[in-house]
Amino acid sequence: MDTENKLLRRNNMLLAFITFVVAIALIAVVGWLILKPQVDIIQGQVEAKEVRVSGKVPGRISELRVSEGQSVEKGDTLAILDSPEVYAKLEQALAAEDAALAQSSKANKGARKEQIQSALALWEKAKAGLDIAEKSFKRLDNLYNRGVVSAQKRDEAKANYDVMKASELAASSQYQMALNGTQSEDKSAANALVNQAKGAVNEVESYIHETFLLSPIKGTISEIFPETGELVGTGSPVMNVMDKENAWVVFHVRENLLKNMQTGTEITGYVPALDENIQLTVFYMKDMGTYASWKATKTNGQYDLKTFEVKARPKKHIENLYPGMSVVIK
Repeated sequence: MDTENKLLRRNNMLLAFITFVVAIALIAVVGWLILKPQVDIIQGQVEAKEVRVSGKVPGRISELRVSEGQSVEKGDTLAILDSPEVYAKLEQALAAEDAALAQSSKANKGARKEQIQSALALWEKAKAGLDIAEKSFKRLDNLYNRGVVSAQKRDEAKANYDVMKASELAASSQYQMALNGTQSEDKSAANALVNQAKGAVNEVESYIHETFLLSPIKGTISEIFPETGELVGTGSPVMNVMDKENAWVVFHVRENLLKNMQTGTEITGYVPALDENIQLTVFYMKDMGTYASWKATKTNGQYDLKTFEVKARPKKHIENLYPGMSVVIK
């Protein structure tokens, strides 16, 4: 009986010891789990460049040739604007160009054939009158020297001779002017008007080209703002083209975690949407200013940790990596 009691007490003691050891082990495990250092998780987001497409001229959306999510090449026509005002200005500019060309043609061509012949006839008439006036003056001058005629008759002949000489000179100048045509200054002014009119036509034609909205880059249509038939003003955004192939990841990192995230370093990020790790290269780092989150290192606030914006670019193109996806770094 005593032996059985001893055995029972021994078993109870062993059970109590095992229970105590298990309790101590559980407390140790729980304490380790509670007190072990937590892994810092840095979460970022994929971003990509977006180019806003807008027009230089106001108009109504006549046609949208793409839809959201569609891939486009550089130079593809995305939309067409209807702008009657631009075409009206083109007609005005073309009319002004025609008028300037007519003025220039007239200036460069000079006097008409009939005008030249008329000036020549007047000059011939003036020369004939001068010849008669000269002969009459010489005849009366001889008679005056011999005392046959009075001085008044001789002076009248001399005055008539001088008048005919001036008339002949004026007629000669008119004929030479008709031969030479328009003055060089008038020709230059007419040519300048032609160039001005052509410049106005080129300007309006460039506005017409702006009614066709072309893709500035190769990418994907991320967003379209107006609908067909809506009016858009000068510079109003029509759609965005996203350059998905040149994406990057933006992280907001406290400065105590920047040791292994310097510019040029490589980091590994996990993309939950793709369930794969990707290699990134840091290319940009800048503090986020006083508006960003600060974190005290101790409750008494001995010093604060500032937040930095870090950008990293994938080392190679990831086919299904879209802007907005999360990227996690441990």
